[in-house]
Amino acid sequence: MIHLPGGIFRMGADDGYPEEAPTRTIRINGFHIDPIPVTNRDFAAFVAATGYRTVAEDAPDPRDYPGINPAMVRAGSLVFRKTTGPVDLADVSQWWEFCFGADWRHPTGPDSSIDGLEDHPVVHIALADAEAYARWAGKDLPTEAEWEYAARGGLDGAAFAWGDELAPDGAMLANYWQGAFPYANDLLDGWERTSPVRSYPANGYGLFDMIGNVWEWTADWYGLPTSEAGKKKQGCCIPANPRGPVRAASLDRGGPQPRMGRKVLKGGSHLCAENYCQRYRPAARHPQPTDTSTSHVGFRCVVRDVVFRRPR
Repeated sequence: MIHLPGGIFRMGADDGYPEEAPTRTIRINGFHIDPIPVTNRDFAAFVAATGYRTVAEDAPDPRDYPGINPAMVRAGSLVFRKTTGPVDLADVSQWWEFCFGADWRHPTGPDSSIDGLEDHPVVHIALADAEAYARWAGKDLPTEAEWEYAARGGLDGAAFAWGDELAPDGAMLANYWQGAFPYANDLLDGWERTSPVRSYPANGYGLFDMIGNVWEWTADWYGLPTSEAGKKKQGCCIPANPRGPVRAASLDRGGPQPRMGRKVLKGGSHLCAENYCQRYRPAARHPQPTDTSTSHVGFRCVVRDVVFRRPR
């Protein structure tokens, strides 16, 4: 792991998506962080040691999903399927399929495998899976603030983890979608889906894949930032180690599982594109239902210098 001594930085962005604003100045305590996302090799070692089964490997309990179609009570996970042409970008069902038999060992469906993908980030990871691995490893998931501080690599206020240009002089510095999403990937970065960790340069803190490749779970419940954290500017008064709201505030009451809380994902993935979901930036964030796994969500872990309270 790499030790970050902590410090003061500007979190969020005023010129990105609305849920990233306002920019606020905060203080972070020191912590160690994994230099790469957890890989298939790492997760396989955890499963071999513990016999753990992921959420995607077990059929859902109908009692947790009142009114569920009985035909959907089968193990599986969400898999991205490229479309044959332009589609309504407001309708994610055009490119997401709930695939029976998809899980971390079978990333694109039951007939696929992770042979040759040992050094790719593990995917099809629900929150409980990431938390179980972290406990086994003696670690934790990063808070949203810790994750963003680490992703910026010391470039306070920069748009990207490497500066203010997405592809300076045409250089591909992360695994994201080039071309018209979700049907025309120009593959300028060389990868249709996930890429091996360390395929792109590390940021200023020596961390790889903080942007693109896979979204990463954080420990914080999702909620909109407030302006309070940005009002105090003097060093001793800057808010320290901010946390998200309590679980109840994160509920998507209009969603298909209104009782499920949502945690913050960070970093974007190989599916982020200039014409859709420009979230390949440190400030970007996404609410993810805790029970939901997909073919583009993984995680990495931290160990804190100082333990602090976690919201429920």
